[in-house]
Amino acid sequence: MADTIDVQYEIYPNGRLWLRYHLECELEMLVLPEETLRKRADGLWQSTCFELFLRDPGDSGYLEFNLSPSYQWAAYRFRDYRDGISEWMMPEPEIYCDMSDTHFALEATLSLPDILNAPVDAACSAVIHETGDVKSYWAVKHPQGEPDFHHKDCFALKLAPPVRL
Repeated sequence: MADTIDVQYEIYPNGRLWLRYHLECELEMLVLPEETLRKRADGLWQSTCFELFLRDPGDSGYLEFNLSPSYQWAAYRFRDYRDGISEWMMPEPEIYCDMSDTHFALEATLSLPDILNAPVDAACSAVIHETGDVKSYWAVKHPQGEPDFHHKDCFALKLAPPVRL
């Protein structure tokens, strides 16, 4: 069973974002998708997956990034809440995983979109798939009711723009 998830991040002057999702858990209980080629793929949230959402304050549109332990990834642009979805074109993120009997961690470095020239609202979340087909939904903040990573209440973090050199 998953105990805690910590997320660390750093924004580099070159406009890249480093993220580390660290999950305290019994590794034998965690269902991880099979490693595969590093490529864009849909439906990654159906198994263990780590996510980032970014939104320009005051804008109803947002970006969603999915990062999988399979080394696959996805990026989408939404025009509004769960509406107007399209693929977000971006360079392939660098994804690395490390684990032990008591933890799993996924690190990713990705190029930030140009919207990060000013502070943005952000949401970090994760779908954790455990044995017995049990799934839990983790976020810095959930809206009332069912978990919904796309909900405006989840955008509880503020990311400052990179200090470009």
